[in-house]
Amino acid sequence: MKPDIKEKYKGVSTFKIGEAARRADVNKETVRYYEKRNLIPKPDRRRSGYRIFTQRHIDQIKFIKRAQELGFTLSEIKELLELRIDEDTTCSEVKSEAEEKYQGVVEKIEDLQRIKNTLIDLIDSCAGEGHKGNCPILKALEGESEKGKKLR
Repeated sequence: MKPDIKEKYKGVSTFKIGEAARRADVNKETVRYYEKRNLIPKPDRRRSGYRIFTQRHIDQIKFIKRAQELGFTLSEIKELLELRIDEDTTCSEVKSEAEEKYQGVVEKIEDLQRIKNTLIDLIDSCAGEGHKGNCPILKALEGESEKGKKLR
């Protein structure tokens, strides 16, 4: 490392991309992608060109992965990260983001329930016998039946 870089990271554990990815339980391409999307701080580089990752990078990658598991998009995560580092952010602002995500999840669940019920109706309407030209499922999907006309 350059002398100023050496001094900057004195006493700090640093990692190459592979080790940082392993510690964050992602692959190297994910780390590169997050870096490209500016979701993690741009790492310094050693004189050799290798990126210098710290525990801060690893923690941020883990934060991103946990947020994704809750259904947040990368754009939404970027907003959360910006709120996280903004000194003036209040807990109510973060709560508002979570409530907005929750409402979106509720709407998706309602939509999936509607799809489930429609599929059950279609499956129940089909005896599973005969020529495909008489298949009520295909007729509904083609919009040729009353059930099909009700599909959005």
